[in-house]
Amino acid sequence: MMRALELAHAAAAQGEVPVGAVLVSQNQILAEGWNHPIAACDPTAHAEMVVLRKAAASLQNYRLTGTTLYVTLEPCLMCAGALIQARVARVVYGASDVRWGARQSVSANHDVIYEGGLMADESAALLQAFFAGRRGL
Repeated sequence: MMRALELAHAAAAQGEVPVGAVLVSQNQILAEGWNHPIAACDPTAHAEMVVLRKAAASLQNYRLTGTTLYVTLEPCLMCAGALIQARVARVVYGASDVRWGARQSVSANHDVIYEGGLMADESAALLQAFFAGRRGL
């Protein structure tokens, strides 16, 4: 999760919503990334989606079974759906997203195990500082 937070800081430095993600299998990082929908002009360029694309391309397989995704913010509905399609086994996230988070609202034929709260304070503080800066507070 420390690496995901570093990546979230990279996103913030680029003016993007500070969310970072790292996909791991057997203690090896398969892919990492951060939010960059503004720079990419791509509404799907969330950190989770970036990581899934990189890992699938690297492994030449869209099924990412047995993997764990570490992400600084609870995945949205779009990302939760992609995690199911990729067959990611587990998601560990930092801050909860009470407005857009999808952990509780998505169910399908593949159950992803979600664990929230890892470095939640740090993740939430980064997001709050980012949006306070945007609002000029």
